[in-house]
Formats: sequence, structure tokens, C-alpha cells
Amino acid sequence: MTDILTRLLSGTALLFLVLLLAILYDGVDRVVHARMQRRLGPPILQPFYDVMKLFVKENIVPRRAVAWVFNGAPLLAVTAVLMVFLYVPMGSLPPILGTGGDLILIVYLFALSAVAMVAGGFASGSPYANIGAQREMVLMMSYEVPLAIVVTTLAYFAYRSGIPGEPFNLATFVAMPVWGVAGWMGVLGLAALFVSLMAVVPAEVGKVPMDIAEAKTEILEGLICEYSGRNLAMFKLTFALRNSAMCAVVVSLFLPWNIGSSLGLTGAWLLVADFLFFWLKVLLLQVFGVTLIRTAFGRFKIWQASQFYWVQVGGLALAGMILLSLDLLA
Repeated sequence: MTDILTRLLSGTALLFLVLLLAILYDGVDRVVHARMQRRLGPPILQPFYDVMKLFVKENIVPRRAVAWVFNGAPLLAVTAVLMVFLYVPMGSLPPILGTGGDLILIVYLFALSAVAMVAGGFASGSPYANIGAQREMVLMMSYEVPLAIVVTTLAYFAYRSGIPGEPFNLATFVAMPVWGVAGWMGVLGLAALFVSLMAVVPAEVGKVPMDIAEAKTEILEGLICEYSGRNLAMFKLTFALRNSAMCAVVVSLFLPWNIGSSLGLTGAWLLVADFLFFWLKVLLLQVFGVTLIRTAFGRFKIWQASQFYWVQVGGLALAGMILLSLDLLA
């Protein structure tokens, strides 16, 4: 009973902190994006103002909407993506709900969040939202393939190379980074998997060039065009949280190194230093993997995005899988 209560309290505190950090990082993204375009941009706290304003505004349900799906989709989407953080080790802190199949569950939670948004779009009764939902489904079926290849390949490599711990547990990759286990061929394979996973990030978080389901200039925000008030606020939180959650997973898999022990810290100071360093890595990954990409590139068409993930990214992920397999045989 004590363990359950401890997990409940620590999980609640962690999710509250993560929520604040995700919104703050969204503000950083908007500021950096503006400065890269030689604009002043909004204040860094603008996402906080937007979300607070939306929570006090009227929540309008369209006349043609399926009300219970329309209202339930934002809550399910934000809850699913929040759950991801309970399975992610942060620095030297173990995951609150760490189990043997964390990576599989995390993939399903990301998919559940996307499916909830699709359901909300279809339930709104808007033709624009309907188009956005269809695009999101096609995009999801495209990027899930290389994502699944990366996850299963890393788990297989961890199992066959003798890394202690459960192969699908993120804590396993944090305790012993795969870069130090692989040979030169395996390092090339890991680099291919890392690039493949980073290519999935913009589609997973709905940012340019993969914001095809929202496409403001084409389908007027698509999926969320009929949402307002607290429902829209929850979708805004979902987008910000998915950004940070996806980058946190990438950090745990490929950039898990900590800094506290190198500085000679122990005890609580070690935990705090590693926790802050973890979130610094997440921020840098968001800036270089999301903000820079969405500033440098224009939006893909849906067929271009699908082809990109099935052929180029999927092929690169398969190449990484083959190289890691050959490294295990060497």
C-alpha cells in the first residue's frame, strides 16, 4: 500500500512538472523558430497564456458532432501521452512504472494518442476535420513502420549482445548505452537507426514538414478546426507533450549519458544534476530535430510523406537492422 501511494504521489508530481516543461519548451520552439526567420516572435511564456485563456473560454460542440466522442477524444489524447513519461527514466531516476515491455507500451500510447485525435476529427462532423483525420491515419500507418523496425532492432540487439536487463526496458539502454557495446559496423547501424527515428519525430509530433493533418493554409487546422475552449486547450497540451515525450524516448535510447558522476556528485545532488541534464538534452533535441527542420523545410504532400517513410526512412531503418545483425555475427 505504501509503495502504491509513493508511486501515485511521485507520478502526480512528475506529470505536473513535465506538463510545465513541455509548455515551456513549446514556447522556446516558437521563439527560436521566429528568430531563425528574423522575426521577434511571441514571449516565451505565450503557450501558458494561450492554454490558460482557452481553459476559461466556452467549450462549443458542433450540432452535427458525436458529442461523447468529440469531448472524450482530447482527454484520451492528453492522458495517453502523459502516461509515456511514467515509463521514461530521467537521468539517474528510474521510471515510476518501469516494466519489462516499456518500449512496446510507449509505441501503443503514442498510437492511442494519435487515434484519439483521429476519432475526434471524424466525430466533429466537419469536412475539413474529416480530411485531416484521413491524412493523420495515412501518416500514422506510414511512420509506424520505421518506428517499429527501430524499436524491435534495438531490443533484439540488447538481448543478443548480453546487455543486462529486459531488452524492451528503457532503463536497460540508460544503464548501458548501446554505442559502447557495438563494433564499428554496429555503430553505423545505430547511426542509421538514430537518423530514422529522428525522421519519425516531426510526423509523430505533427510539426512541419509533417503537419499535413492540420495544414492551416489548406484545411484550416484540419483535425482540430471545430474545437474550442478546454477541448482545444487539451489538444494544444497534447501536441506540446508529444514533442517532449518523443524526444525524451530518443534521448533514453541513443543519448542516455549522465553528468552527475563525472562532476563527482553524490546523493540528491547527483539525481538533480542528471535530471536537469536529461531535460537539457531533450530541449536541444527538440531545437535541432524539430524547430530547425520545420524552419528549413516546407510541408510535404501526403503521398510524399507516405513514400518518404515507407521507402527512404524504412529503407534506412532496415539498413541499420542489417548492420547490427552483421555486427552480432562478427
